[in-house]
Amino acid sequence: MKDDAASLKGSLRLLQASAFLSTFDRFTIAPMLVTIAAALDVSLAEMSAAASLYFLLYGLMQPVWGLLSDRLGRVRVIRLALIGVLVPGLVSAFAPSLVVLVVARAVTGALFAAVIPAALVYIGDAVPADARQKALSNQLATSGLATAFSTAAAGVAAYLDLWRVAFAVPVVAAVVLGLALSRLPEPEHTDAGPLAGVTSFIKSPWAMLVVFLALVEGGVILGFLTYLAPSLEAEGYGAAVSGLAVGLFGLATLVWSQVAPRLAATSGKPTLIMVGGVMLAAGYATGALSQSFAGVALSAFLVGGGFAFMHPTLQNWATEVAPDARATVISFFAAALFVGSGISTTLAAPLAEAGRFPLLFALAAATAVPLGLVGALARRRYARG
Repeated sequence: MKDDAASLKGSLRLLQASAFLSTFDRFTIAPMLVTIAAALDVSLAEMSAAASLYFLLYGLMQPVWGLLSDRLGRVRVIRLALIGVLVPGLVSAFAPSLVVLVVARAVTGALFAAVIPAALVYIGDAVPADARQKALSNQLATSGLATAFSTAAAGVAAYLDLWRVAFAVPVVAAVVLGLALSRLPEPEHTDAGPLAGVTSFIKSPWAMLVVFLALVEGGVILGFLTYLAPSLEAEGYGAAVSGLAVGLFGLATLVWSQVAPRLAATSGKPTLIMVGGVMLAAGYATGALSQSFAGVALSAFLVGGGFAFMHPTLQNWATEVAPDARATVISFFAAALFVGSGISTTLAAPLAEAGRFPLLFALAAATAVPLGLVGALARRRYARG
């Protein structure tokens, strides 16, 4: 039993390392938008296309990777993605124009898209239900650490005009990790076929609701978060300072994700979703009121806390709502999260280009309130059967 527990812990650490790299690459772009736009002589709205298309492809590829993970295995899919990102990642680093950069980043996102959902399904397959919330929180904590490190490092890279290096480093590291994952055991799982999984998903109203909540969550958290760093730069702050401020999102995720499982044990999962919604609303309201360093830093910290409380709780719900179609539900859940982020990033780009950041963040705060309320009430009703 001890050997099995040690083996599982080692497996989870490798999954956390994979999530770290995937998250690091995803959050690299935001603090560098203004710098890259200037380097390529394009507008901020045009440059935002690189982030938007990355998020959209990252989301849309989730169901595809989910189906492949059923057929090829969770570990094999993660390894394939980590090794495959090398070419488009390096093309991103050496991109001579916006078009090349946008396409290369989109392909990179489409490949990195395999990592998070396959890791979540792995946890659903291998970790007992009573320990799953903690495992998911630890996974999110790793992503939080990656977010903090990525945004800070990207800010420094932008300040030093080393944004191309920032694109190259995570993909080279991903190849090394992909080779190391050869020793990760494949969990047992059943493959009922893609049609059966999709059918089970469609027939489950609760699964459909969880996916819808993920769509809104992705728009509120990951989409609007993209513009915290540009809002600071619009006030005259440098890219390095902006990256450090927004990096508090990751630090907050890391800190609060350790508190969430304890609160879940005492107050219940609906409370976590409600607390998450309140923190999101408070965070973006702070950003709407002030685009100073202190205002944006506090905004990032509160939004990171909201993410830590809400996201793993919804993830856990997604792993249990339709056990016979777990990979399918998780794939659509992850797809919705990043499609939502891509949609909101795109829709908010004109406001960012016009410098209307108070309105942009106010809209995010207004959306967070019903998200937390509906999510909490639905989770409570689901628990009552």
